[in-house]
Amino acid sequence: MNVYHALNEIIEYIEQHLTDEISYSKLATFLGTNEYTMQSLFTLLCNISIADYIRMRRLSEAGFDIYKFNYKVIDVAIKYQYENPTSFSRAFEKFHGIKPSQVKSLPEKLKLYTKLIFVEPSSPLPDKIEYSIITQDELTLYGKYILTTHDTISDDAPNFCKTMLDEYYSAYGGFDYGMTVYLNSLENSNNRFLTKNYEYWVLYKDEILGFDKVVIPKSKWLKFSVSSYSAQDIHELMLKFYLSFLPSCKYNLKSLPELEYYHDGVTDFLVAIED
Repeated sequence: MNVYHALNEIIEYIEQHLTDEISYSKLATFLGTNEYTMQSLFTLLCNISIADYIRMRRLSEAGFDIYKFNYKVIDVAIKYQYENPTSFSRAFEKFHGIKPSQVKSLPEKLKLYTKLIFVEPSSPLPDKIEYSIITQDELTLYGKYILTTHDTISDDAPNFCKTMLDEYYSAYGGFDYGMTVYLNSLENSNNRFLTKNYEYWVLYKDEILGFDKVVIPKSKWLKFSVSSYSAQDIHELMLKFYLSFLPSCKYNLKSLPELEYYHDGVTDFLVAIED
């Protein structure tokens, strides 16, 4: 399967169904994966979630509809799958910077979010990546987290790790795990948007008073390892996974956070998969 061809098929399907309810399970069939794997792959290759892409394409088209055809706000809201004019108007102003009622007087303010087109890279992908499959029993961990974004996590994560070590190393030693949790940036109930759409956690095996408790259920995991605790080395390992392994991954990913396990001078990068 050519993953870039399949992603272009997903884009074309979205374009043809912008005014319909879009099924993620249908989109996943173009890649031959489950919904979670499809969403993960789309986000990693596009730097935007598929929910945000659909939202911005709809709002872009909605602005054109109001300007060109003078549609009523309630009609455009219904057309583009919003529950009511209020949530649509709030989303519209967030995206365009003007209210729907201002479109006729300020058409130059309208923003255009164009359709994505995937082009297969001409440069070689990163070297092949070695991995193993492990079964991990349920983990109970204790830690703290920060909110961050796809674009800033590579800097925010190591800075947060340093802050945690500075504050807690003398009392508790080095932490055992790092964890990345992706947050859906569109809250469907009221169409509010989160600017910070990742949580990055630092976690200890031992219970620590005042730290949040996190339970990771038993699962199978893909394990990729590097003999280093360096943020740069870990980031390079992750890039190999994202750019080389994931686009041709034969496993369905599971909706669990990504883990980094630090032990014996080695970092294991762990990605949960379905049985």
